[in-house]
Amino acid sequence: MLDPKLFRPEAMAPDTRAFVEGLMEQTRRRTGTIISGGAGIPVPPQSQRARTRTIRGRGGREVGIRIVSPDTPKGVYLHLHGGGLVMGSAAGQDPMLERIARSTGLACVDVEYRLAPRHPYPAAWDDCEDVALWLAEHAKSEFGSDRLAIGGESAGATLAVPVLVRMRDKHGFTGFKAANLSYGNYDTSMTPSQKWIGDLGVLLRSIDIESCSDAYCPDRSKRRDPDVSAIYADLRDLPRALISVGTLDPFLDDSLFMYSRWIAAGNDAELAVYPGAPHGFVLFPLRVADEANARIDAFLAASLA
Repeated sequence: MLDPKLFRPEAMAPDTRAFVEGLMEQTRRRTGTIISGGAGIPVPPQSQRARTRTIRGRGGREVGIRIVSPDTPKGVYLHLHGGGLVMGSAAGQDPMLERIARSTGLACVDVEYRLAPRHPYPAAWDDCEDVALWLAEHAKSEFGSDRLAIGGESAGATLAVPVLVRMRDKHGFTGFKAANLSYGNYDTSMTPSQKWIGDLGVLLRSIDIESCSDAYCPDRSKRRDPDVSAIYADLRDLPRALISVGTLDPFLDDSLFMYSRWIAAGNDAELAVYPGAPHGFVLFPLRVADEANARIDAFLAASLA
């Protein structure tokens, strides 16, 4: 059961409170949307051992992937990066992939999926599915292990669930052993927490969510399509999931609802709620981020042990 104390102001750690207050001030000063004005997130350093390559997707189209791997992987983690489906890159994930590879012994594969608005739905979905299918067929020969996990943050979690459903329904593949889902948008028609955040959002406001949704799904009649909004999907026979979210995240409801639906579909799941944590918090130098990342790494390692 959820502990109501997690959602009270006093549950917020002092360093989280100071960070959030500063971030809120930055968000208030930002003009335009997150697409037009950016979010002020610095580009992280690149890994010296990361390598890039392409795989052949549907129709012969090449899809880029970025790999950070230990010498002898124990499995493969398919990571899908965040950025609202309008920004971000596989190359921008190196510090995270390095940490996961080091902590878990997994080879990390990130997808350079196509971005909106130039490439709206289903472009990113198709690219991620193509890489998932390639891993299902080639992980053993490429990495020495066919034990697979999938996950991502924000847009990455948004994509990870429909990829799992596509792999099950289109390819008869249910070989992913774990899903690491951090603060995804599982309802593009907007959950209450997405709407109520208004201009008070930390890093991410309602107008930013709406602008991203308009970019990747301009056809509003598709907003509740289960492939776009995974909260409406048939979630049977999916792997064990770790669903992480902060109490100040506009996608709080999305994660709470997804956890309930995941369990109701007969799957195993863990819900991790972090007091006062804003959207994107696992990327920031906070103790709550260290706690969340340690739990994520332990979850992935145990799931593929």
